[in-house]
Amino acid sequence: MVTIIGIESSCDDTAAAVIQDGVLLSSIISSQKVHESYGGVVPELASRAHQQNIIPVVDQALKKAGVSKEDLSAIAFTRGPGLMGSLLVGTSFAKGFSSALNIPMIDVNHLHGHVLAHFIKETKDDNHQPQYPFLCLLVSGGNSQIILVKSYKEMEMIGQTIDDAAGEAFDKCAKVMGLGYPGGPIVDKLAKEGDPTKFRLNKPHIPGYDYSFSGLKTSFLYLLRDELKKDPDFIEKNKADLCASLQKTIIDVLMEKLRRAAKDSGISEVAVAGGVSANSGLRAAFEDHARRYGWKIHIPPFGYTTDNAAMIAISGYFKYLDGIFCPIDAAPFSRVSM
Repeated sequence: MVTIIGIESSCDDTAAAVIQDGVLLSSIISSQKVHESYGGVVPELASRAHQQNIIPVVDQALKKAGVSKEDLSAIAFTRGPGLMGSLLVGTSFAKGFSSALNIPMIDVNHLHGHVLAHFIKETKDDNHQPQYPFLCLLVSGGNSQIILVKSYKEMEMIGQTIDDAAGEAFDKCAKVMGLGYPGGPIVDKLAKEGDPTKFRLNKPHIPGYDYSFSGLKTSFLYLLRDELKKDPDFIEKNKADLCASLQKTIIDVLMEKLRRAAKDSGISEVAVAGGVSANSGLRAAFEDHARRYGWKIHIPPFGYTTDNAAMIAISGYFKYLDGIFCPIDAAPFSRVSM
């Protein structure tokens, strides 16, 4: 019996999860509300909150799973990418836990974890996992990538953003409208009430499968600037339509490149992962493409879209089975490639 505890501390969520023989027993997440008033994550505050939260979160994860620390086979932790101060807390805890229990450490690439979240089993009979090879659209506040997944440890990034990520575009456009932070969920909620064809925004023309969202943000900013000169209440009067138009444009850009990658590769098994995969418009677009193009799609449960430790634990489980462990002197990395 293989029992893995996963630790996730790459940004502002402190999380721990326990997986036994591939089946999730518990997943605990402690979110940090302190950043809302700043309109974004403050790294120093995040790392301090991780220090306060990590022991209670791990304790709760073990209790909910019904296992003791002596039952653990290994500890998996996020090594990067992420905020260095936050990563140091998780890495340091993993080293202390590993040494105290004399169990191996397993380092996990945070981006791999998001992709492998699709392999988390909630019961032994759970068989919803993608078949290799598959394409995965990884979209979050910091990443917009198309990944060719050949195995749990062999992933090739065939497309990526050359500037801003899709989640960042949602958040920053929401910020200039005064909608609050994080902006993505607020835009999604308002978009359901608006007309997605009301405002036309610029779409970038980038070769290959790469993305760019900086021009779209500029286009949105100029639209607001010009219209506010005519009517100071423009945003308030058109909030829902602005959100709907913004969301449709971002999703159109994402899906156009993914559609091309699927056609060129001949792969019809397609997944989505990352925080933006919780967006209702993106989920609907995946359902639409499944009907139109015969894709077999994989959309994660909402609990696995944002940062969580279950994805770290399942990644660690696969590495444990192959005997791939991490030395005690491993240092975290703020930037790590696929």
